[in-house]
Amino acid sequence: MTRTSTAGARAADATDPGSVPAGPAARRTLLHGLPWLVWRRHRTVLRLLLLTTAVGCAVFAYQRAGLTDFLHTHGAGPADPAGQGTLSTDFENAYGRLFRDGTQLMTYLPVLLGVFLGAPLIAAEQEHGTVKLISTQSVSRGRWVAATLGLPLAVAVLCTALLSAVFTWLWTPARLLVMDGDWLTSGIFESTGPVPVARTLFLTVCGIALGMLVKRAVPAMAGTLVLALVTSVLWSEELRDRLGTLRSVSYPYDGNGPDLPPGAVRMDDWVSTADGRLYGYGTCTTGDTGACRAKLGIVNRVTQYVDYGQMAGMQWLAAGTLLALTVLVLAFVVWRAHRRPL
Repeated sequence: MTRTSTAGARAADATDPGSVPAGPAARRTLLHGLPWLVWRRHRTVLRLLLLTTAVGCAVFAYQRAGLTDFLHTHGAGPADPAGQGTLSTDFENAYGRLFRDGTQLMTYLPVLLGVFLGAPLIAAEQEHGTVKLISTQSVSRGRWVAATLGLPLAVAVLCTALLSAVFTWLWTPARLLVMDGDWLTSGIFESTGPVPVARTLFLTVCGIALGMLVKRAVPAMAGTLVLALVTSVLWSEELRDRLGTLRSVSYPYDGNGPDLPPGAVRMDDWVSTADGRLYGYGTCTTGDTGACRAKLGIVNRVTQYVDYGQMAGMQWLAAGTLLALTVLVLAFVVWRAHRRPL
């Protein structure tokens, strides 16, 4: 081969799309075509998500080493009762803020993803006319929908799952000390296990659906935020506590109690008769209380609680419910994208 032909071959290789060029263009070999276009348009949010995940996992993993040393030094473990001596105070001073910040991160991250990733995902394309431009190319609508939804949802699920796994790993050894052992109403329930992943998928897909219907990014983002707030109130006030089965413990009205198992979350208190008939906790608290209790036959106090052993089952039930709703909303999004003009 002559020197001229060799130079020509090198020039051809430099312009060949199948070759791997040096520099920034080399990154396109990992993502190309529609996935690369989706990444390009939403790279700011996706990069922030990846960075948050990396930093969060690193902080949680680093803090766990110190946490295990703290528990070993104080002779505390997951089966030890909290609140003995100065242990709770020392733990709160050392790690209270860490768990409060971690819980807030895991609670608000699905909302932020729904607002800033889900809502503009299709709405921004509609608003700027990109959807109509793509529809004129040799790309099927089904392929475009798959790429547009698939990559962002996959990244969101991966990052949330990693953060949830590492935060759960951090929380478990000290679960009786974190938030005074309240794993149900303190935010721990929504911050560990499969629940953060399910919330992320649900809110992100709801944001996508709202964006598709509204066709404007900013109104869709506002609507997604309102939806997240409404569902959060409904979740905490009406749904979450019903996922488990209430246990009851009775003890004499004037006796000491209740003696709850480690990790139990106290839900409600009653007074009762010998045969188990319940009255509100404030019954017979004014006037001649003794005569009132004797008339009604009240002899016991009753405390209802949810024990720690139910937590995993409750979380998977919650995640399953959210995922079922997510599938329905996602099916609507796909159906509308195929059947209606975008």
